[in-house]
Amino acid sequence: MTPDAHIRIARPTLDLAAAERFWCGGLGLTVLFRHEPGPGAPSGEHALLMVGRPEAAWHLELVHDAHDPVVPRPTAEDLLVIYLGTEVPGELVERLEAHGGRRVLAHNPYWEEWGVTVEDPDGYRLVLSTRTWSNV
Repeated sequence: MTPDAHIRIARPTLDLAAAERFWCGGLGLTVLFRHEPGPGAPSGEHALLMVGRPEAAWHLELVHDAHDPVVPRPTAEDLLVIYLGTEVPGELVERLEAHGGRRVLAHNPYWEEWGVTVEDPDGYRLVLSTRTWSNV
């Protein structure tokens, strides 16, 4: 695997529209791809939404199967952390909440000290960290 390999994080959702409102309207990500099964689609055909930043080497895939939905089962440690490297803007947290998010206390006190934790509509946690990160 090379350092520039693209990463996809896939998660089930019970409501693609609510997920899109949170991740795109709230956080500001872009819809990179969308697939909606047509009428009479066979069981097992998933609706999906891929969101991210066009220039990034990652994206978040949100999937829903109307015939056999997978209920999200996030834990307090299922985190998507974004390192902002600055204070978390209050207006960003307010926008996430206005778009279906819910600010929660972090399970790990580290994230309470170094960021803000917001649950998406399916209960997965997004941490907006004041820290920076580098692999080098």
